[in-house]
Amino acid sequence: MALVVSQVVSKLRSAREEAERRTEESERLYELSQALIGDLSLSELLAHMVATVQSVFTPRWTALVLPAGDGGGAATGAALRVAAGAGQPLTEADVASVTSGGETRSLGLLDDAGPRRVSVALVVSHRPVGMLVLQDVQLVERERSLLGTFANQAALAVDRAQLREQALRARLLEEIDRWRRALMGAASHDLRTPLASIKTAVSSLRQADARLSQDDRAELLKLIELQSDRLARLVSNLLDMTRLEAGALELRPSTVDFRELLDEALALLGGILPRGRVKVDAASDLPPLHLDHVLMSQVLANVLENAERLSPESSIIRVTARVAPENVARVEIAVADDGPGIAGEDRERVFDMFSQNGGGGRAGLGLAIAKAFVEAHGGMIWIDPDVARGARVVFTVPSESNVPAAV
Repeated sequence: MALVVSQVVSKLRSAREEAERRTEESERLYELSQALIGDLSLSELLAHMVATVQSVFTPRWTALVLPAGDGGGAATGAALRVAAGAGQPLTEADVASVTSGGETRSLGLLDDAGPRRVSVALVVSHRPVGMLVLQDVQLVERERSLLGTFANQAALAVDRAQLREQALRARLLEEIDRWRRALMGAASHDLRTPLASIKTAVSSLRQADARLSQDDRAELLKLIELQSDRLARLVSNLLDMTRLEAGALELRPSTVDFRELLDEALALLGGILPRGRVKVDAASDLPPLHLDHVLMSQVLANVLENAERLSPESSIIRVTARVAPENVARVEIAVADDGPGIAGEDRERVFDMFSQNGGGGRAGLGLAIAKAFVEAHGGMIWIDPDVARGARVVFTVPSESNVPAAV
C-alpha cells in the first residue's frame, strides 16, 4: 500500500514539475514573441534573442550567426559573422568554428561534429537568413522542438528587421536623390541669372561700333562686378551647404556684436543693397551673439538679398533685433520688406529648394541655405504670419550671455 502511495506521489510530483516547466517555457516563448514583434533595432533584437535561448537551454554559450555585410539573406558561399552572443565569451577558435563553413545551413536542427554542439538555421520561405549555435548542450526531443519554435520566430523577426533597415536606406537614398535634383534645379536657375547679366554686359562692351558714354561703360562695369560678387557668394554658399549636408562642416562659434554681423552681411552684398535702404532697430538690452559669424552673416545676407530682389527699389528694408521672448539665450532677428506678401500655404515651402512664393518671385537657394545654417546653430527660421503688408522673415541665433527678456 505504501509503495502505491509513493508511486502516486512521485507521478504527481513529476506531473507538477512538467506543468511548471511547460508554463515557464510558454512564458519564455511569450516574452520572446513580444520582443520579436516590438520596435527593437536589429542589434537589440539579436541580443535579446540569444539571451533568451541561453537562459532556457543553458548551454556554455549561444551564438547567432548572420551573413557578413549588409544582411538581407545568406547566399551560398557568403561570409559569416557572429552578430550576437550570450553565456561564456566565445574564443577565437569558437568564432572560427561557427563561421568557417562559408554558408548558413539551409534547413533543420543539426548536431555538429563538435562536442555537444547544436546548430539550427533561421529560415524564411526556404531562404536561410542566419543560424543559432548552442555549445555544450544536450537536448531531449521536447527541447529540440522548443528550440525549433524559437528559431522560426527569430528567423521571421530577423528578416523583418533587415527588410525595415533596407527600406530605411532606400528612403534615405531617395531623399538624397531628391535633394540633389532640387539643388541642381535651384543652382541652374540662380547661376544662370548672374551669368546672363555678365554675358550681356561684356558683349555690350566688346562691340566695336558701340558708342557708349563714360557713364554707360561705368554702369556696365559696375553690373559685371556686382553680378560676379553675387556669383562668387552663391558658389561659396553651395559649397558650405554641401559640406553641411554631408556632416563635414564644423561650426566655429565666436563672440560678435549684432551691428558687426550686419556690417559683414551688407559687405557680402557689395552694392546690391545700398545701405541707405536698410533701417536698423536693435534693442538696447541686446547681448553679444555667440555663433559662426561667417555662416550667419551669409544667412543675413541671403535674407536681405531676397528682400531687395522682391521689394520696390524705393522701399525701406527694416532689420530688427531683440532678445527672443521666453528664451534669454537667443536673439531674434527679423528682416521686413514691402514686397509681395506670402500666402499661408507658402510660408513653409518658401524655405525649400527652388520654391516659388505667392508673389510670383522665386526664392531660389537663398532661403533654403539660410534655413540650413540657422538650424545648424539650433535656431529656427519662419515667415511672420501677422504682417499686414509685405513679408517679414524671422530667425533666432544663440547669444553669449543670459539677459532678462524685455517686458
